Amino acid sequence: MDVRMEQSWKELLAGEFEKPYFEALVRFVREEYAATPVYPPAKLIFNAFERCPVEKTKVVILGQDPYHGPGQAHGLCFSVPDGIAAPPSLVNIFKEIRDDVGSAIPSSGNLERWAAQGVLLLNATLTVRANAAGSHQNKGWEEFTNAAIRAVAARQERLVFMLWGNYARQKGAFIDAARHLTLTASHPSPLSANRGGWFGNRHFSQANAYLRDHDKEPVAW
Repeated sequence: MDVRMEQSWKELLAGEFEKPYFEALVRFVREEYAATPVYPPAKLIFNAFERCPVEKTKVVILGQDPYHGPGQAHGLCFSVPDGIAAPPSLVNIFKEIRDDVGSAIPSSGNLERWAAQGVLLLNATLTVRANAAGSHQNKGWEEFTNAAIRAVAARQERLVFMLWGNYARQKGAFIDAARHLTLTASHPSPLSANRGGWFGNRHFSQANAYLRDHDKEPVAW
């Protein structure tokens, strides 16, 4: 497994690469890619870190698994490449943005434009077997992404963390609420969103207000 990530992240997380859990994770991931279809493409496993350097990071959005259908996952949580239909969770994210800040629903579900503005789009688990949600959980990815969250929260000041659903909310336990803004809501998937707690959360306007208050450029959602 080639760790392709922007240099500032490589330096910040260097200690993790030497730990036994990460060495075991690398072996597991290599075996999975050799044996069965796995997403995202191997060169894009660390795409979230490649697209959003540490010093540019100002918002962190946490997902759970990569999409497990063909052509969907490209290493950014909730995002799909150009030309791929937006999955239901992403459609609901776009609807909330429209209602919150007035942006039109875009024709593309590619969120690289957010990453370029300092939004770290991080899944807790960075790989998944095709058509098998959760298949790479509890193999070491969670320890690695927890370390990344801790590290960026310690390095940067006044970040916005968007934690959607119970799984993501658990990651908030080690985020210092005195230094950062944590926004929680139900998951944007239809099953959760339609029960209430997603629509009307106004996370996107809240995030931009917080960024402006701390002399940071708001995100063009």
